[in-house]
Amino acid sequence: MRHIHVITARRFYIGALLLAVFGFSPVAFADIKRTVELPLASVYAAIAPLGSDEPIYSQHADQIVPIASLTKLMTALVILESGLPLDEGLEVSRISNTFGKNAHSRLRPGTQVSRRDLLQMSLMSSENMATYTLAANYPGGVAAFVSAMNATAVLLGMRNTRFTDPTGLSPDNQSTARDLLILSAAVYQYPLIRQLSTQGKIDMHFRSPRYSLAYTNTNPLTRNAEWKVMLSKTGYLSESGRCLIMVADIDGELVTMVLLDSQGLRTPIGDVGRINRWLRNQSPGEVPASALAYAQSRLATMQ
Repeated sequence: MRHIHVITARRFYIGALLLAVFGFSPVAFADIKRTVELPLASVYAAIAPLGSDEPIYSQHADQIVPIASLTKLMTALVILESGLPLDEGLEVSRISNTFGKNAHSRLRPGTQVSRRDLLQMSLMSSENMATYTLAANYPGGVAAFVSAMNATAVLLGMRNTRFTDPTGLSPDNQSTARDLLILSAAVYQYPLIRQLSTQGKIDMHFRSPRYSLAYTNTNPLTRNAEWKVMLSKTGYLSESGRCLIMVADIDGELVTMVLLDSQGLRTPIGDVGRINRWLRNQSPGEVPASALAYAQSRLATMQ
């Protein structure tokens, strides 16, 4: 893989790079003494200043679990590290293996779409066929792409992470909340990933064949003016529950939030609100009883 040595260097210098480029210390939040507990609906969680893999709060952060479409952040990283031209038109491919999941797509097979637009749909709307097309047009095809994903995870120091497909449809794509802090810091260094993953909505216009589709970000906070969302990716499978990776600017500090396995569609968003209040030493609020019951049942299955 081209540029892979650059990833290796980033693993060791992420903190210094962030301080130099973005002007903040990756340990600032760790110095704040908090006087309130943080209840979360997500079963697994890690919260850290961007660039640190040492959480200021964690919840079963080293448990290896399915990560669903959070996978697409690694897919985007491998694409950009490959140096393949973003303006190249690719033919949308049918997914060869959906792992028994609903992989419905509004994209028409055979549509010509640029690599950049496929990346846009993959990151902001979790479009599986767009993601698969990116991998299918990698040198060596999907198998080589998945190998590159796993090699990148190793080089980043994500010791408890493995991938078997580029979309996240496979429940065998697994990681930990702590490992995903590392991935978040790595992809954050790409302005394009930050831009595409946080765009609230977009209309896509295709020429061959000619049609248009409207896409909306799967994270509603990207369309909320009260939030400064700097990086975002959602995910869902029945095996993974609702998942969210989000980097937000909170009072001038970049905070990474990794939330894995919650029940309701908006439950990770509720957790993000609780984290925001907790970081400010405010009462974070309560977790609904149904969400707590779900978390307890999920933990019981892991024992």
